[in-house]
Amino acid sequence: MTCWYEGPLAAFDTETTGVDVETDRIVSAAVVVQDAPGARPRVSRWLVNPGVPVPPGATAVHGLTDEYLQRNGRWPSPVMEEIARELGEQAGAGRPLVVMNAPFDLTLLDRELRRHRASCLDHWFESVPLRVLDPRVLDKHLDRYRKGRRTLTDLCAHYDVALEGAHDAAADALAAMEVVRAVGRRFATRLERLSPAELHTLQAVWHAAQARGLQAWFARSGSPEAVDPAWPLRPELPAAA
Repeated sequence: MTCWYEGPLAAFDTETTGVDVETDRIVSAAVVVQDAPGARPRVSRWLVNPGVPVPPGATAVHGLTDEYLQRNGRWPSPVMEEIARELGEQAGAGRPLVVMNAPFDLTLLDRELRRHRASCLDHWFESVPLRVLDPRVLDKHLDRYRKGRRTLTDLCAHYDVALEGAHDAAADALAAMEVVRAVGRRFATRLERLSPAELHTLQAVWHAAQARGLQAWFARSGSPEAVDPAWPLRPELPAAA
């Protein structure tokens, strides 16, 4: 029987106006599907005119300017529904979804759906559950004592995965998928008997523990920064009184 990390996978990534999931916007997104390691990936891309200015700092990361997005991007409302539908179709086809730092990308998509479609991401997974594989959470749990950063670039270097065109949504999604496959192979004795559904549940527990550890470190350092333990999707913030 083929292990999940040698089988069909999908991957999702976004580029954005910033790092605040509650207020920032998606400017590009991609879903990459691969039926087996080494198979030619199928890529769906979206370019979005977010309707708000793109800060220079964000443009410096992904290269997408206001002018370019206004000329070539589509309005967010139909795009967000198309992305959510694509993710739902991948779940329906039984493909686990690779998302690097899932609480960021998936929460941002959820907020965009609420903002533009009066909907939410959970709506698309009412009949078929979403099974997420987050390379950041997996690596941090399975190799927890390794020092150093764990960005996608760092994970690619550690697992000898090529990352060409970093901060392009499709390139990052494909690289994250290859990292997950590499993690699966390296830790096969610990992962091969677990199904993607079981791993989805375990990652929620692992991420919460990782968040508690990071929060304790911030407290010792005197930092007021809060760490959200929710995974793979952060709950909606209560409406302001």
